[in-house]
Amino acid sequence: PDQLCDLMSVSDYVVCAAPLTPSTRGMVSTKELAAAKDGCVLINVGRGAVVDEDALLVSLSEGGRLRGAALDVFTTEPLPEDHPLWTVPNLLLSPHNADQTSDFLNKAVAQFVDE
Repeated sequence: PDQLCDLMSVSDYVVCAAPLTPSTRGMVSTKELAAAKDGCVLINVGRGAVVDEDALLVSLSEGGRLRGAALDVFTTEPLPEDHPLWTVPNLLLSPHNADQTSDFLNKAVAQFVDE
């Protein structure tokens, strides 16, 4: 965990692509966000619960160190219509589709058939 704080303190961009396990749940929380380099951007394309959304809201909207964030995954999916994440101006939200490219379905089928 301390290594994550060290990483965040020197990174302009941090991409979370971790699976959700007992040890990764809430892995990016208040402590890690407070350690982030000023102006850091956090991107989560792994699993929603890896990032503490309440801590992220505070960091983005109450003078935290993050310049912005992008989330493709959320603790609750789909993200509820009344969730406060929808109102954060320096937050990009996408509907859990960061893996989808113009040929993702063809590649997925080819891999399945080959296996």
